Amino acid sequence: MSSLQGKTVWITGAGSGIGRACAIAFAAAGASLALTGRRRDALDDTVKHLATGTKTLVVPADLAKPGEVVAAHRSVVDGLGDPQILVNNAGGNVSRRHWRHLSVEDMSNVVDIDLKAPFACSIAVLPAMRTRKEGTLIHISSLAAFFFNSVSGASYTAAKLGILGMSDSINAEEGINGIRSVAILPGEVATPILDTRPKPPSAEERSLMAQPADVAAAALFCATLPQRTCIPRLVINPTDDRFTRADALAIAARP
Repeated sequence: MSSLQGKTVWITGAGSGIGRACAIAFAAAGASLALTGRRRDALDDTVKHLATGTKTLVVPADLAKPGEVVAAHRSVVDGLGDPQILVNNAGGNVSRRHWRHLSVEDMSNVVDIDLKAPFACSIAVLPAMRTRKEGTLIHISSLAAFFFNSVSGASYTAAKLGILGMSDSINAEEGINGIRSVAILPGEVATPILDTRPKPPSAEERSLMAQPADVAAAALFCATLPQRTCIPRLVINPTDDRFTRADALAIAARP
């Protein structure tokens, strides 16, 4: 596996959930970290969980605003140098997410942070990666991009599907420059975004889901493979998936 010592990793949505778990995992592997999210207090709290001695830069920004993406990227480069690895994790959803309730404003808010922000961050880091002839982009998509479910909502599903097209196109065009793009598609993960659901899952249901550290371990694995190797898509699902549990129990109950 490739070493992350001396590498700069820019992680978005680093204040909680999968982003925080990625920060912890990449710091333990020796990387220098740039942490971006909307709330500085949450980012500062993430720093407290990192391995002692981790070189860290906190860069608060609302990545749904293109101007703030540009400013954040400039701060990262000025503070730590050009990122060799980008983890596009920032995302969100709204409670009124189904078609009968969905407003144009809410749809735009979801697409802005779940799809347009990863695009903008990717556009920001690619030129330096192209010059260096090396770079890794990791995007946290969702299994909702492949399989419709009743909880994700239209805007989130469409945005996460869009991430796959974005990532595939990076691989198709930039592989010749030593750049690889990875889309990680988790099933249900016990993160704070679940609290925005119309009916948030219980603590017991969350305990059976994949955990943020599980997704972070997968991201670290993809980032530390030899640069000649790319995992274009990686699916992570809870072993006991509640979307199939009822059918499985019915099958198990048959004589």
